[in-house]
Amino acid sequence: ARNLRDIYRRSFLSFYRYWFGTPGEVSIAWKARKGGPSIVIVALKVVLATAATMDQYANEISADEVLLSTQQYDDYGYDDMGQGPAQPSYVLNDRVKKFIIYFNRKIQEQNVMDVLNMYENQFNSITEHYFSDCEWPGVDVVAPLVDNNALFLTLYKELYYRHIYARLQPTLAHRFESYNNYCDLFNYVINNETPVPLELPNQWLWDIIDEFIYQFQAFSDYRTQLADKKPEEMELLQQNPQIWNVHSVVNVLHNLIDKSKINEQLQAFKQGDNVLAVAGEFGQRSLYKMLGYFSIIGLCRVHVLLADYHLALKVMQHVELNNKNMSSRVIACQVTAYYYTGFCYLMMRRYKDAVQTFASILQYIQRIKQYQSKSYQYDQILKKNEQMYALLAIAVTLCPQMIDDGVHAALSEKCAEKMNRMQREELLAFEELYQFSHPKFISPCPYQWDEAEERRNYHKEPYQHQLKMFLAEVKQQLSLPTIRSYLKLYTTMEVSKLTTFLSAEGDDVHGLLLSFKHKTRNPVWNEGAPLNGERKSSNDIEFFVEGGMVHIADTKVERTYSNYFVSQVNKFLTG
Repeated sequence: ARNLRDIYRRSFLSFYRYWFGTPGEVSIAWKARKGGPSIVIVALKVVLATAATMDQYANEISADEVLLSTQQYDDYGYDDMGQGPAQPSYVLNDRVKKFIIYFNRKIQEQNVMDVLNMYENQFNSITEHYFSDCEWPGVDVVAPLVDNNALFLTLYKELYYRHIYARLQPTLAHRFESYNNYCDLFNYVINNETPVPLELPNQWLWDIIDEFIYQFQAFSDYRTQLADKKPEEMELLQQNPQIWNVHSVVNVLHNLIDKSKINEQLQAFKQGDNVLAVAGEFGQRSLYKMLGYFSIIGLCRVHVLLADYHLALKVMQHVELNNKNMSSRVIACQVTAYYYTGFCYLMMRRYKDAVQTFASILQYIQRIKQYQSKSYQYDQILKKNEQMYALLAIAVTLCPQMIDDGVHAALSEKCAEKMNRMQREELLAFEELYQFSHPKFISPCPYQWDEAEERRNYHKEPYQHQLKMFLAEVKQQLSLPTIRSYLKLYTTMEVSKLTTFLSAEGDDVHGLLLSFKHKTRNPVWNEGAPLNGERKSSNDIEFFVEGGMVHIADTKVERTYSNYFVSQVNKFLTG
């Protein structure tokens, strides 16, 4: 502000000299310019008014705000490496000070409602006002305000580094320090012999798990991007393979699940047994119970990132998505659970289950979207919403079936052009939707530094491999909708006629019919764990070949209009 004030003062003197000459001249010679005097007067008024405003603003800053600068450093000998400012300035005014002090007090008092308000509203408000493009004050600045409370400083650093990841560009030092801070936080929660005296709102607990996995994924991607990396950075990465190691991340999530006995609690609840009897000392506390539950969703996400879809669904065996459960307490958690479960079904060729999963959560988002517009999670929910519509378009194309009218209308609005292209058997349309909606895959294998020069695009290999497998399956599925459309026209049909329709040669049509049978018979979930399912046809037609004839039976059950009318009335009343 002071610099701007000086600039305006110098601008004023430049205007004065240009139009009037030096200040010491007695006579003023106006320069002959069209409209000169009026322009000068207006310009001088603007400069003088702005300079006065800047003077006032500079005085307010000097009176009310303290600008603090801290030198970045880290325990690994890594000092910024040219990524980001070396000496960032922090704004620590009275509002920020009071917020930090009050935040610490409410966490110590375990006042969950006040902590929730400060976490969801006040923290974001202060961030937008003061720290939209810079870091929050460092721990060394905040520590004296909270009497060096180690627990609060650990939680504060979790927010501090999350803000850097969200708004700024994290350096390698930030990535290392954030990992160590998460280790401190989880060690504090897990390694105590008795439950820790801490209660946090469910939204914050979910965000801790969600951000922990996000930073793990981001670091895995960062570590394998060798372009523009300095030799010092590569050396530090090689010397610290334990930082954001996949085994340590999975181990933390499993420990939180085991400590809380959340699987035993969910199983007891499902069977109608006494949940408290199996919860134990830790599982009875909300902190441990919710961290354990969110860790199940997080572990499912990690396994999807590693492309182990079977194991991802297996860890969800006690979670019932279709019933109101603990994930519904945090909308972002519920959306995440449905997204990764539906993606697993899609990649495991269980298209009917994928359609039902995506349609169910998208219908729910349609109902609650207007009430979540002011939530800090709104942007994240909208992003997942768009991705799931893209995945639903793929699944519906590969396995046509009825979905909710509202979801179908939104799907047609968003993906009509892509769906038409997919129905015309354009592989590029499938690839475009998959590229937009897929999770960011990572490799479970340790990075081979001796192959660094040969594998410059190593970070893209997991995605490229999954895309290759997906497109290979799509190629096998492309002819199935065409076969289905012809079979629905007849109850009996000569094989030769079908061969002509499909432009097939010789006995190829028998192979196509056998492929149709095989590809359309998959496990379909009915109840229980997500992996459960009765193998049945996902299509609405059955057929068999006898001699030279194809016999077709339509298995679609005619809609009972009275039941349909009642269901629509119930939707209207409960919507």
